Amino acid sequence: MIKFLDNKLFRYLSVFLFLNSSILPVKSSSALAAWAINTNGVLELRTKSNTNLKAYFQKANQISGDRFWVDFPGELKNPRTIKGNGPIKEIRLGKPDKGKTRLVIEFKEETYLKPLTWQMVGLDQNRWSIKLFNSKYSFKKIGEGLVEKKRGNNKANQNVIHYKKNNYGYLKLPEVKRNKFEVVIDPGHGGPDPGAIGIGGIRETDVVLEVSKIVKNLLSEKGVKVRLTRTNEVDLDLPPRVSMANNTDADIFVSIHANASRGKRRDINGLETFYYRGWRGRLLAKRIQKQILRVSPGSPDRGVKQGRFYVIKNTRMPAVLIEIGFLTGRLDARRLEKITHRKRLAYAIAKGILEYLDKVG
Repeated sequence: MIKFLDNKLFRYLSVFLFLNSSILPVKSSSALAAWAINTNGVLELRTKSNTNLKAYFQKANQISGDRFWVDFPGELKNPRTIKGNGPIKEIRLGKPDKGKTRLVIEFKEETYLKPLTWQMVGLDQNRWSIKLFNSKYSFKKIGEGLVEKKRGNNKANQNVIHYKKNNYGYLKLPEVKRNKFEVVIDPGHGGPDPGAIGIGGIRETDVVLEVSKIVKNLLSEKGVKVRLTRTNEVDLDLPPRVSMANNTDADIFVSIHANASRGKRRDINGLETFYYRGWRGRLLAKRIQKQILRVSPGSPDRGVKQGRFYVIKNTRMPAVLIEIGFLTGRLDARRLEKITHRKRLAYAIAKGILEYLDKVG
């Protein structure tokens, strides 16, 4: 949830959630290993694995222009300022507090920014990206270190980051033939059946309905016909969900759920995707599982498995059931309660579906 916070000095906007829970000792070296701002306006970071990032945007005041900054655990040894170009006035790396590192990007006046749309994307356990400005601005890339470690003889310190274009494949959804495919999305539970209840009272039915609606919108934009088994909090038994799918010409059926552990153990987290039978069901499950893991770095991969759940056993088309995290898990629950992470999961599910549809035609 986006929150506005105030204090005596300034008003700032916190644009996304804390991404992981591992905190480095105060005296450790900075968790920031490398960074780059590329010509397309994307900031890419490499950190120590499972780093806890905090990022903020602050509107301009009489002293400074609009600023975006990221705080990292660990001590920065050499504070420095780097001259920017294009829409960026300068980049500063400093120590806001003992044991912390801060990367600040200050923008020039009249730069058009849309911070409410910004999302930090976890590419893996130690790489992150966020698009800060539009590529219409002329900008020469700036960076320090290698954001993506490469094999072979590379110079240890490079001022400019070189990257492959497909590093940003996650940020684009695949194209499929429009008006050819039909998908049924099934948000689990609903109405008097809230499903799993997690930390802080977070309810499975609320989480999966919101994720499902976002998936529907994303697929619809790509020309896929999408049906939701439910669009609000209604009591819907399992057979009607299956009947809805079987009475259409749906190409696939995707049921979205969130997990809970016995005893509500907070140390149990992870994502898993189930299919009932067939290579097509398995392929769909594998494509989706791969994508949801990419946006949930640090959360365990519980794998692609065969399952006998009613909704995937009795549907006639390839079908999967996704568990997008444990509402009772310390890591997963903290993420799932945030709209930003739900959007990332929806994007990942949509991408897995589109990859499957493109593959099988």
